Amino acid sequence: MPSKKSLPEQACFQWHASGLVAGVDEAGRGPLAGPVVAAAVILDELQPIAGLADSKTLTATRREALFNEIRAKALCCSIAEATVEEIDRLNILQATLLAMRRAVQGLRLKPTLALVDGNRLPQLDIPAEAIVKGDARVAAISAASILAKVTRDRWCAELHTQYPQYGFAGHKGYGTAEHLAALQAHGICPQHRRSFAPVARALQAVPACP
Repeated sequence: MPSKKSLPEQACFQWHASGLVAGVDEAGRGPLAGPVVAAAVILDELQPIAGLADSKTLTATRREALFNEIRAKALCCSIAEATVEEIDRLNILQATLLAMRRAVQGLRLKPTLALVDGNRLPQLDIPAEAIVKGDARVAAISAASILAKVTRDRWCAELHTQYPQYGFAGHKGYGTAEHLAALQAHGICPQHRRSFAPVARALQAVPACP
């Protein structure tokens, strides 16, 4: 059974000695296109993973390597998403919380505590703690951030093959100058978030791409 020492010393949160702790994080709140992806991870203290960190601080190569190691060594993990349609209908915050809830619910083992990156919590049927900058402080949240980031980046690479004119493989859907210029030139594609202002403006100016 995990011991209290399996949590970082700087993170003094309630410990449920009778159960398992899941780290939860998301990727893709800010981009103009695609789903928001969330992951939940329960690590195995008997199989430690070196180098876990906030996914944004790691190279793509290192994230890919850790993605495979996490999937191989974690007690269990789950990856879920909220779709573009759900983002536009609910708003990005509520869609993000929905994806997080789906990720926790998808775990093969039920945790007794969820540690969630950020300052908002999804609706869960277990106790949860919101931890600001948790992806840099708690190993399980770091692992979740890596799974979510790699999954969404792979999705963007696949979308690039369908709509190369937008450059998704490079900007990953974020509102870069390149992406905004592509929106003005080509209109939007079905995976753009119409509730986001730059996309809405582009839709008014140029017909949507089929």
